[in-house]
Amino acid sequence: LSAGLLRQATYTTTRLGIYSVLLERFGGADGTPPPFLAKAAMGMTAGAAGAFVGTPAEVALIRMTADGRLPPGERRGYRNVFDALVRMAREEGVLTLWRGCIPTMARAVVVNAAQLASYSQSKQFLLDSGHFRDDILCHFCASMISGLVTTAASMPVDIVKTRIQNMRTIDGKPEYRNGLGFFSLWKGFTPYYARLGPHTVLTFIFLEQMNKWYQRLFLSA
Repeated sequence: LSAGLLRQATYTTTRLGIYSVLLERFGGADGTPPPFLAKAAMGMTAGAAGAFVGTPAEVALIRMTADGRLPPGERRGYRNVFDALVRMAREEGVLTLWRGCIPTMARAVVVNAAQLASYSQSKQFLLDSGHFRDDILCHFCASMISGLVTTAASMPVDIVKTRIQNMRTIDGKPEYRNGLGFFSLWKGFTPYYARLGPHTVLTFIFLEQMNKWYQRLFLSA
């Protein structure tokens, strides 16, 4: 739990903050949103930056959640995320904190291009249809669509990233050197979406509400 919270506090806040700034800066002077491809590029940029910042907590999270499946003699036994970060840096070197950084950033580029851009585009489509207002119902529907798109797009790189970060070195050689089967890249689609769907809904509903309060309390003052 501590690793999951630190990951959100680093990765998620960075990516959402950068995306919001870019979306506002490159939107039209009259408030019109940028085109979809521009939103996707902004999501990629925000995701890559957030992933780099959040990789140490991500590595700790992957190791801590997998620890119980290891034989007793091979378990790392991290007490919390800070103990994990300190021990990884001390025992394996500081660069271990960014192990798997490239696939993590690749995953974040795909996830955020899909999630952020599809949410913005879905919300815009729902509002333009005339059947929705800019309220929680609209945010809920747009975020559910975004969660489905993000699940399909991100599962392959997420599976590869997780296996790289959790792999062991056996006789001086990395555990995984060969590719994975094609369909194994979407193994566990339903539970993955069951996790990502509610997460996406809550993320965007809270983000929209906080943006409204920020505009009301600070920008309109």
